[in-house]
Amino acid sequence: MKASYLVSAALLAASAMPAAAGQISDGKVKIGILNDQSGVYADFGGKWSVEAAKMAVEDFGGKVQGAPIEIVSADHQNKPDIASNIARQWYDTEQVDAIMELTTSSVALAVQGLSKEKKKIDIVTGAAATDLTGKQCSPYGFHWAYDTHSQAVGTGGELVKQGGDSWYFITVDYAFGYSLKDQTAKLVEASGGKVLGEVRYPLGSTDYSSFLLQAQSSGAKIVGLANAGLDTSNSIKQAAEFGIVAGGQRLAALLFTLAEVHGLGLQAAQGVVLTEGYYWDRDDKSREFAQRFFKRTGRMPNMIQAGTYSAVLQYLKAIDKAGTDETEAVAKELHEMPVNDVFTSNGKVQADGSMVHDMYLYQVKKPAESKKDWDYYTYLATIPGDKAFMKAEDSGCPLVTK
Repeated sequence: MKASYLVSAALLAASAMPAAAGQISDGKVKIGILNDQSGVYADFGGKWSVEAAKMAVEDFGGKVQGAPIEIVSADHQNKPDIASNIARQWYDTEQVDAIMELTTSSVALAVQGLSKEKKKIDIVTGAAATDLTGKQCSPYGFHWAYDTHSQAVGTGGELVKQGGDSWYFITVDYAFGYSLKDQTAKLVEASGGKVLGEVRYPLGSTDYSSFLLQAQSSGAKIVGLANAGLDTSNSIKQAAEFGIVAGGQRLAALLFTLAEVHGLGLQAAQGVVLTEGYYWDRDDKSREFAQRFFKRTGRMPNMIQAGTYSAVLQYLKAIDKAGTDETEAVAKELHEMPVNDVFTSNGKVQADGSMVHDMYLYQVKKPAESKKDWDYYTYLATIPGDKAFMKAEDSGCPLVTK
């Protein structure tokens, strides 16, 4: 009799639990933010992306389908082997459901490959290589904030229109740099311009003198910096010392964000044309989010950090709509749901995993033009998403049929 009573009580207790929570594996949703937190991209995304992810969880309410949401983070040190080991441990022993941010294309490609093998979702906001949604695409992989194609169309396209029809590239020597240079070079040549040469250098270099001298001696109208983060900042600083701009050449920073402008300062960065998917002072929604972010971090967000907020929020929305955190179901919702948040309006995820949204062309203000702290950009143009991003059928993704 006593045993029967205990069984009945257990069944009654189980029936009283929220049904939805039973659809969440391990009783919680765990998201890993894996990025560079100590190297050349530490300001590009870094711990600030982790804060953005936490904001998304808080704004969602802290739970999804009755289950708590947890953010974990780690520094991959820009090394694919370290990133893969962390990701494997997260998936195999720490019940991480999805990995996001993934600054550095070589890292992102490695982790996306592992995620595909493990049937786990990854959403890349920090890396740029179009291979993520091209030949190395995954049914569970998503590319969120920008890619090398959008940067080439934005910054590269605008400078060609302005008469910058001869280019020399200084390219960081790994997948991201190659992709950024190749995308831009194709656009320059398709527009009637010429590529006069290229020099490659190892990630994290501190002395760019020989590379800049080669660019200077080429006579190219545009020196294209196919790099990012601290590499871009150091390139621009040393270019000023060598009189590159003073001598009549222009610098094209092909991936330059608010974080690097802030670190470099307006005096050095003024006049640089750049493309971002988000600017804190664009509209009321972006300003409201940015002010909350500033209170937590003491800085305004760039497109990587705002993009991470968007990716985490959309992932949670997809789980909620699917009623489960099961990978196939969530991936289906991520492909179908429009993206409407502080990062973008009416963003659409293509079959190759690329989230298509408008990009914005800006020019860095002169010091005298800046009216307040973090007032760094002059708006130049909007690049519609269908022009900024490659169409899925042209991406080379084997999952997409033309």
